[in-house]
Amino acid sequence: MFPTRIEIIPSEGIVERVAAAVAPSTPITVTCLPHHGVGRTVRTATQLAGLGYTAIPHLAARSVQSRAELTGILRNCSDAGIGEVFVIGGDRKHPAGPYDSALPLLEDIEQYSSGLIRAGIAGYPEGHPFLDPGAGVDALLAKQHLASHVVTQMCFSAPRILDYVALLRRVGVQLPVWAGVAGAVPRTRLVSLAAQIGVGSSLKFLSRKGPLARKLLVGDHYAPESLIAELKSQSARLAGIHLYSFNSLDPTPSGTDHGSDIKGASRAN
Repeated sequence: MFPTRIEIIPSEGIVERVAAAVAPSTPITVTCLPHHGVGRTVRTATQLAGLGYTAIPHLAARSVQSRAELTGILRNCSDAGIGEVFVIGGDRKHPAGPYDSALPLLEDIEQYSSGLIRAGIAGYPEGHPFLDPGAGVDALLAKQHLASHVVTQMCFSAPRILDYVALLRRVGVQLPVWAGVAGAVPRTRLVSLAAQIGVGSSLKFLSRKGPLARKLLVGDHYAPESLIAELKSQSARLAGIHLYSFNSLDPTPSGTDHGSDIKGASRAN
């Protein structure tokens, strides 16, 4: 089976919704949005960890206000049994504290946790509006000694994801790669997000009436099953699927690990 982890947004009531819909055997990652802040992300992750989930909080570097706040976050994670975080630069225009990108935050996490907390980092098969072309790969090379894996931005093309993995291997990035895939969400919502997060190229099919659009749309909803099937056929090249749920906690698509266990955004370096 193909391993899958689910990303959620720490909105009001999401812990209860996860507990009602997702078995604890499915890892849950908790995003960090500028208007929510790091605190809400970490609180949600620790609550999920207390319910038996493998919870992975996202830490946005430009949202961390101080090194003292970081040490408190790491202490809270350790106390809750959380051994992994996901580090991004974040979408704040100006840093709230000493970290203007993911790299210095990764360095301090390594130092302050004595290497006991692993950190994932972001990859961009289609680039990112906040990054110069090529900067994303260079950033991964600079950070990989501090990271445990890469999670790609939400993407809608298996060849693009696999070509990106091949590129990383050619330049010397050897970290395991989780393929970022959108869950079953309304087409209009995905289209509205595309320009913000830089995935317009692989999303163009949603505006068309051709066979690919018919294959990947169920009514007005995007359906990820066929994309996941393509990725699964190349599972030796991928660590698994990172499912962007947008808090739509429908059953995990068939063909992915933990699917039978179910009971019921934008980032830069």
